[in-house]
Amino acid sequence: MSKQDTVIKFQNTSYMYYESKKVILDDVTFNVRRGNKITLMGQNGAGKSTIFKMITGDIKPDEGKIHIDLGASIAVSKQIMEKQYMEMTVREFFGSVFKEKIYDIDRKIAEVLETVNFKTPYEKQIKDFSGGQQARLLLAQALIQNPDILLLDEPTNNLDTEGINHLISFLMMYEKTVMVISHDADFLNLFTDGVIYLDVHTHKISQHVGDYFDVVEEIEALRTKENLKNARLQREIQKNKDQANVFAKKGGKLRLVAKKMREAAEEAEENMVEVRKEDKTIREFRIPVQDGLGAVSLAIDHLSVMIDHKVVEKKIKLELRHGDHLRLKGPNGIGKTTLLERIAKNQCDGIKINPLIKIGYYRQDFSNLDFDKTSEQILLEAIETFEGDSLEQHMRSAASGFLFTRQLLEAKVGSLSEGQKGLLAFCRLRLMKPGLIIFDEPTNHINFRHIPVIAKAMKEYKGTMIVVSHVDEFVKQIDIDEVLDLGL
Repeated sequence: MSKQDTVIKFQNTSYMYYESKKVILDDVTFNVRRGNKITLMGQNGAGKSTIFKMITGDIKPDEGKIHIDLGASIAVSKQIMEKQYMEMTVREFFGSVFKEKIYDIDRKIAEVLETVNFKTPYEKQIKDFSGGQQARLLLAQALIQNPDILLLDEPTNNLDTEGINHLISFLMMYEKTVMVISHDADFLNLFTDGVIYLDVHTHKISQHVGDYFDVVEEIEALRTKENLKNARLQREIQKNKDQANVFAKKGGKLRLVAKKMREAAEEAEENMVEVRKEDKTIREFRIPVQDGLGAVSLAIDHLSVMIDHKVVEKKIKLELRHGDHLRLKGPNGIGKTTLLERIAKNQCDGIKINPLIKIGYYRQDFSNLDFDKTSEQILLEAIETFEGDSLEQHMRSAASGFLFTRQLLEAKVGSLSEGQKGLLAFCRLRLMKPGLIIFDEPTNHINFRHIPVIAKAMKEYKGTMIVVSHVDEFVKQIDIDEVLDLGL
């Protein structure tokens, strides 16, 4: 690879979060060539978003160097809109990323909004958009910059099927360098050239060339090969140690033989490879349901939605009985998340909620979790009733099923990755025993390995459920009893 072909180079790079004593990178080296479309892969919490921050310069390595092609422009699509943009109009928001005034900015905005399948007046303020709409605008803001290096963090989370197809077409035609973090395997497989795999256990990186599904198979095959090699070496080591013990006891020249055999065993131990552990999947789990509730959980008489940027009252007759699963549908911006939030707070006109019911709420932005508290505190507070010897042991047992180690339990929620926050939210629901659960985009940020386990738990939940999800294949696994489309 010629020097001019390399646009990103990590050289013997190490990085650690000193507050939590968590190692992210341990002496890693990798290159990204100009024009490549690369997937950054790794388990939740491995440090994928941290690598993005190191590329942009927001984080500096503890050791080693990071080389970015001189003069290369970088744009990153973030997940959460920063406060500085909230008072801006759409036109001002897009114009803010350019150092000089762009005279054909409206044309550029129209093109990039088409890519994410989103239409809106350019005079509308950012604060007036829903969280999902703001995420689309953030993605579009990165695309409009036409950067030499485009960093996309979960770009499909808030896109519908048509929007995802538009984005795939854009990326396939994009001639510059792209790095993507995503848990959408089908999306990744359509345009990726290769994978940079960050191992959460060894903190090492390996590079693989090929489409996404081929690379996943390659990683699994390599893991199996390493395990077989280690098993063979382990047998050889044990055999040499056993024979060395026998010869050492006989004395004389056999002691020299025993010494050589021990040296051979030590050499074999050094040759044992540090095996890449397979990304763990969360354990199957059940969400217990609140006891002692009546037949009706909630009844809807009317509600408000946003249509063409205006509040519209809709007459709706819908009754959810205990155990019913409702899917709430509608285009971005119509008010799905706002409605869910009001139901969760029992502050919604036109909706009567069983006063005895305990409501569990999975927010897509996790803002109902206190980021300054530890994971352990969040989970312990969720447990209202428990019959057993140890409340803490009960909590830790549940948390381990969601891959929460002692270190993660002691960490503040704000320091967790988005995927880990999602698993924490599911564990919290399991411990609180709600009678009604509200799920707002529960698959966002979640590793695709965990999705079937989560779908099964939601399907088997015996209480009342309201779900918003743009992933039709996921919803099909849940057993939906009612569908309410706010757009009709």
